Amino acid sequence: MKKLTLILLLLLSNAFSQEKTASFAGGCFWCMEAAFEPVKGVISAESGYMGGEANTANYKEVSQGRSGHYEVVHVRYDNSIISYEELINIFWKNIDPVDAKGQFYDKGQQYKTVIFYQNRQEKAWAIKSKKALNDLGRFSKEIATQIKPAKEFFKAEAYHQDYFKKNSLRYKMYKNASGREKYLKKAWE
Repeated sequence: MKKLTLILLLLLSNAFSQEKTASFAGGCFWCMEAAFEPVKGVISAESGYMGGEANTANYKEVSQGRSGHYEVVHVRYDNSIISYEELINIFWKNIDPVDAKGQFYDKGQQYKTVIFYQNRQEKAWAIKSKKALNDLGRFSKEIATQIKPAKEFFKAEAYHQDYFKKNSLRYKMYKNASGREKYLKKAWE
């Protein structure tokens, strides 16, 4: 009887699950993973690659700009706790949205910023959010972040996952040396 009850509970919890995914390219995926993972309602944040035409992706090819993919964070979240709109706001506060060449000292197509949408509603929210950010007049240039349809997500190599936790000292040195830390404090205070 206990087994049957447990099975029914699992089936019901899956039926009412509000789990969704969102993908964002914000330069270095270590920094983006660190921004999303501790957020209430985020189930996981994984480093990976998306957006190119290549059928596979690995760090060597992506980091050299040969695959057309971007470094992304793939966020699994509970939509009953945190909304897609809130995730986009977290994204904006962790990038330099006017840098058209990449992010901080990571330059190249693979480090540009992109909001990847999965449906018309997400696309509409991304466009609305970008316009609202432009309209704030906070930045001296137009927002360079692109809005593109999501493609297949390729999970990055294991050593990239949770890099900010497993190599916290190196991660903090990288984030500080890149200028990201200083910029974010100044831009969003």
